[in-house]
Amino acid sequence: MSNAQIEHIDNVINVGSNFAHARGADALIHKSWTRCIKQHGLDPSKPKAANILPFERVREHQQRLEGFIRVARAGMEDMYRRVADLGYMMLLTDSDGITVDYIGNPATEKQLKAAGLYLGADWNEAHAGTCGVGTCLVEREIITCHQAEHFDATHIGLTCTSAPLFTPDGQLLAVLDVSALHSPEAKESQHLVLHLTSIYGQMIEDANFLRHFDKHWILRLGQVCGLVEVSGNIMLAFNEDGCIVGANTGARKKFAAPGVPQWASNNLVGQTVMDLLETSQDELSRLAKGGTTMELSGIGAHLQDRQYATVIPPRNLAVVRTTLPAQAEARTPAALPATSEGRDEPLALDRLAGSDPTMQNLIRQAKRLVDRKVNILIQGETGSGKEVFAKALHGYSKRARKPFVAVNCASIPESLIESELFGYMPGSFTGGRSKGMKGLILQSEGGSLFLDEIGDMPLQLQTRFLRVLSENEVLPLGADHPIPVNCTVIAATHRDLRDQVEAGTFREDLYYRLCGATLSLPALRDRADQRYLIETIFQDEARRSHSRSTMSAEIVDRLTAHHWPGNVRELRSTLRFAIALSDDAPVTLADLPDELCGAQQADRVRPVIQPRTVFVDSPASLALDTNEDSSARLLNALKRHKWNVTRAADELALCRATIYRQMKRFGITPPNHL
Repeated sequence: MSNAQIEHIDNVINVGSNFAHARGADALIHKSWTRCIKQHGLDPSKPKAANILPFERVREHQQRLEGFIRVARAGMEDMYRRVADLGYMMLLTDSDGITVDYIGNPATEKQLKAAGLYLGADWNEAHAGTCGVGTCLVEREIITCHQAEHFDATHIGLTCTSAPLFTPDGQLLAVLDVSALHSPEAKESQHLVLHLTSIYGQMIEDANFLRHFDKHWILRLGQVCGLVEVSGNIMLAFNEDGCIVGANTGARKKFAAPGVPQWASNNLVGQTVMDLLETSQDELSRLAKGGTTMELSGIGAHLQDRQYATVIPPRNLAVVRTTLPAQAEARTPAALPATSEGRDEPLALDRLAGSDPTMQNLIRQAKRLVDRKVNILIQGETGSGKEVFAKALHGYSKRARKPFVAVNCASIPESLIESELFGYMPGSFTGGRSKGMKGLILQSEGGSLFLDEIGDMPLQLQTRFLRVLSENEVLPLGADHPIPVNCTVIAATHRDLRDQVEAGTFREDLYYRLCGATLSLPALRDRADQRYLIETIFQDEARRSHSRSTMSAEIVDRLTAHHWPGNVRELRSTLRFAIALSDDAPVTLADLPDELCGAQQADRVRPVIQPRTVFVDSPASLALDTNEDSSARLLNALKRHKWNVTRAADELALCRATIYRQMKRFGITPPNHL
């Protein structure tokens, strides 16, 4: 034990045993020291190693927060990009102090795990002593626990800033923590991190609030007119009667009754928005109908400063009453706008990805494009989920209740594809139906036409299909006059259509008609959310087969080590196979296919599509996997950029995750982590 640790232990015992002398900014920390000694029975002279729970127990804690973790992960990743180069990592714990998610530099994984900054770590104050997470859970306010402020002497090198996250009804749900193994001695050095943690904590909380009340109207209030729609810190969820059903932390703080903690639930629920804000029914109705931002003319006593407001409609309008009941109409003549437009499964698109930044970015783009008048081209390797993605796009769109018609251009015989697509009139040819046939294009009227493997469409047929896109009409075989058609075309291919255009096997004008927007799905082996996909698909397959099988951490590790040449399709088949063999028992290595049971396979090279809008690794990443001097190239790039991974990744045209994987593979360690 070092001299610094011995001095720290003496200080904790002296102060913790006589808390009455603590004053000022240190009072909260010293109060916690006293609590640890007198209530929790902790002995500062007996430092403890980090307590990391086994995977099975961690999974139990994760399952309780499954939906929330996906929301929080997006905010964590965005913040991590801003603080990673400063040596910080991020934790998300549940209300018990158990870490259910974390993001850190893989190069320092051993040090992070030893310090307890790792998945499954128990940071409850009753076990870990005074710390960012544990003390935040007790005090329910944002806190920085810096170096020697920690109770346990093994933690005095850490700096931890933690913010409490609450449910929409004010219950403590989780803690967002930003920590570093090393930092300047002065606590003031953490002020910026404290501010960022507060901002991102509110963002995560509000995103969860919007998710929870996605079937209700949301009123957002803020003091900056141009930012209310994205950052109004007061949010009230209300129904079509104007009755409040939920309030976020910002609203609870603003309207908190005297003597009631700002985070606590209050009596907002049940009031009407009009009474609370002393505004008129007409004003609220204009906001709901107009979808704009406006200044509220009348405002409640709690909001004496100028406030701007906007109203967010329900995400899934199909499940909201489209007309007000008679009694509600009598109470609130300024009814909220009725609507018949709805989305079938708006969350299906979000379920396609976990924490993978490429997929998250892809989904954000897709949501903005889905109801625009543009055709969409999906590119990706065979088995990467192009049709699943197309169905999710359709389900998220306003066309969700209209037909989704899928055509595999590679599977229909060339002699039949024209009649299948365009249909034909009675008597058009021998052997045809006596009443003719409505083609697949016309069957998709009002909905989505999905053309899978569009690169295999015969050249002659491409000319006819171009007219469908340019004129929005179809001429069935044997018909004299074209028939108007209104559908959105979603095409998919595993080929690079630009290469086919250059080779003369695909029409250039059709290519540009199809790729109004190009979305490129990454290969499974390149995705950072493999564990999420494995667990999600496993649960889906187990549910379908009515199986009670489970997976151990060893099985998940073996699955993530596989190269997945068949992508998501191969993964689903593998899990279906394993569940069938397990016979309701936990899946073992013996239940996996032969190619996954042996030693970890060496990386294999596969072609990767590189369209202009691709967000996956470039061919340089393949070179790193195969060239003999790949280790030297990576090492030289890192040295040139003084071990800045982001800049090295830019030079090599790789993503940061690939750089970290290759560093781990080649045993490359930054000088300050030797």
